[in-house]
Amino acid sequence: MRITKILAALATAVFTMVSCSGEKEIIPILAWYSIPAEYASEETYQELADAGFNINFSHIGTLEDALKALDLGEKTGVKIMFTCQELSTDPEETVRIVKDHPALYGYFLRDEPSALDFPALAEWAGKIKSADDTHPLYLNLFPNYAPDEILGCTYTEYVHRFVEEVGLPLLSFDYYPVTVEGIRHTWWSNLEVVSEEAGKAGLPFWAFALSTAHYPYPSATIESLRLQFYTDLAYGAQGLQYFTYWCPTPGTWDFHNAPIGETGERSEIYDIVKDMNSELQARADVFMGAKVLWVRHTGETLPPGVTPLEELPAQVKTFDTHSKGAVVSLFENKGWTYLMIVNRSLDEAFDYDIAFNVPVKQVGRDGKAVRIPKEGTFNLEKGDCAIFRWK
Repeated sequence: MRITKILAALATAVFTMVSCSGEKEIIPILAWYSIPAEYASEETYQELADAGFNINFSHIGTLEDALKALDLGEKTGVKIMFTCQELSTDPEETVRIVKDHPALYGYFLRDEPSALDFPALAEWAGKIKSADDTHPLYLNLFPNYAPDEILGCTYTEYVHRFVEEVGLPLLSFDYYPVTVEGIRHTWWSNLEVVSEEAGKAGLPFWAFALSTAHYPYPSATIESLRLQFYTDLAYGAQGLQYFTYWCPTPGTWDFHNAPIGETGERSEIYDIVKDMNSELQARADVFMGAKVLWVRHTGETLPPGVTPLEELPAQVKTFDTHSKGAVVSLFENKGWTYLMIVNRSLDEAFDYDIAFNVPVKQVGRDGKAVRIPKEGTFNLEKGDCAIFRWK
């Protein structure tokens, strides 16, 4: 487990930039199902970088195409989550070929395994680690609405067994909460399980937002992306992912309105995603390396599996969302204590009252912390967050 935790540290440290003025944190932001091999060029990779993505994950079949992706990533400043057929058929030799490439981020194993797959995945991961003990390995777990018969056990057991049996340096899961009928009510309990298991194992976890419409999921909006990503971050996520960047073949799921269309054209979602990524990176120092102390919820009706807010930190005199639903996260980072509030609704904004016992600053969308009065009434937009900090 010691090697796993060393790799976990590397996985979260790849995007820390050191300058003479100190360290600037960067959130890993991964484009899932990204540029297909036949569209790979310096122009398409630069377009990806311009949208604020710093990790590319394309479904690439051959080593030749994967090597081309690494070279294009190096030219455009994008890291590559590496995959190809040869990584499965001849892992040790394939890893030796690519492990020293400067654009390599890590290795992708597979998507959404059952617990029955864990022994084979652990064996495969061991072969890769024997050739490269520096770059992290990655795969994506099911959400908690997958049936137990598919998972191979209960969901909590599934996540715990993955951590213990496969031994990867980060924990990632997908869950797409925003549907045409409203927000799936088990999303927050899924975050509770993943964040708890990641915390017990000392691992970072990564989470998703949906950027490509398909049944029963609507087109992304800035509000829906904020709700998903800021909730992920409130629970302690250390990496963020979009499903998808490039539009998959519509097929059964009727994929449409991705940031980049099936034949390479931009949609209006591209600019929404670009704005979202810029906003996230402006606040990267708040979230990267944060230690979550607790997450609580307010509201007249609470989602299942969450803990109600019943006690405030000593620095907060009063806090009232007037029965509106919010995620409330208390965390520490770089000598600061943060209180983060996320509006759980995509239907309405709400006003809340808050009073502090200490001087406090609010961190805006531009990342700047501004001193505010110790008490007041604030408005929280749909899906948005408010971030307060104090020493």
